[in-house]
Amino acid sequence: MNKNTIGILSLFVLIFGFTWYSNENFVNGYNMTNLVKWSSLYAIMGIGVAFVIITGGIDLSIGSVIGLVASLLALAIKYEWNPTLTVVLLLGLSIVIGLMHGLLITKVKLQPFVVTLCGLLFYRGISRWLTDNQTMQFPGTENLDSFFSGKLLIFGKFALSSPFFFLVVVAIIAAFFLNRTIWGRYLLALGNNEDGARYSGIQTDRLKIAAYVICSFLAGVSGLLFAYELDSVQPAQTGEFYELYAIAAAVLGGCSLRGGQGAIFGVIIAAAVIRLLRNSINLVGISTHLEFSIIGLVILGGVTADELIKRIVAKRRSKQISTSKS
Repeated sequence: MNKNTIGILSLFVLIFGFTWYSNENFVNGYNMTNLVKWSSLYAIMGIGVAFVIITGGIDLSIGSVIGLVASLLALAIKYEWNPTLTVVLLLGLSIVIGLMHGLLITKVKLQPFVVTLCGLLFYRGISRWLTDNQTMQFPGTENLDSFFSGKLLIFGKFALSSPFFFLVVVAIIAAFFLNRTIWGRYLLALGNNEDGARYSGIQTDRLKIAAYVICSFLAGVSGLLFAYELDSVQPAQTGEFYELYAIAAAVLGGCSLRGGQGAIFGVIIAAAVIRLLRNSINLVGISTHLEFSIIGLVILGGVTADELIKRIVAKRRSKQISTSKS
């Protein structure tokens, strides 16, 4: 566990303890279930965008992809498509979206910010047009509902819902890929020095494309999970601003926007911190109008503190190296 992860974990414990002290209802079964569920949803998005940020890129289209997948799911159900086939096709569409982003960035040499910003606008617009911007639901798909949002284990009054188990699977695979495979090491090397990685024989373009595919695929998975957690889709609102939560979780969890650095466990804890903050604001009695301001300040403070600590550590190392040489 690196220092950044320890820091964000300490922040989580501090906020958790303060909220528990301020309102004893914070730890009841219903609230804990919701906290775990929504933290898991945020973390899955965060893990996806973490792969892109590690390469030094960015993906602003996550929220719109979530909205698009949820909207298309509702449309397919309305027209009585096979639910299982629909899920497979939607996940395939998510992969195609990521592939398209990756190709535009690596082959056409467009900036990730521009490509994914255009994606944000395009996918949201398509969602609204296809559904006539009407709220839609998912009737007659109880099996999918149980799979994507059903409560699988119950401990007293505390139930763990499906998003938590999706997160466990995604986190294990992502951590293994990033830390235990040669492709994960190549991905980190790409983020640290793309030219150096390319001259070393690493297929940097393929890795970048893979990162965007992973990101969009997990956004598609999140779209299905959010659809059944919310029990409906509002094309203009479902997934709105979610890309900011995902990026904030990745950065606060230790992913450097310069690339080359990231930890899956840190992203998960950071996602939990963001969701915990929203929960705490409501329970402590702070005006919800200040919600985004408080979350923004905490994220800014956490990232600033991490950057300052890194500078201090770097100075100490440089002093030690100069001392040893002399």
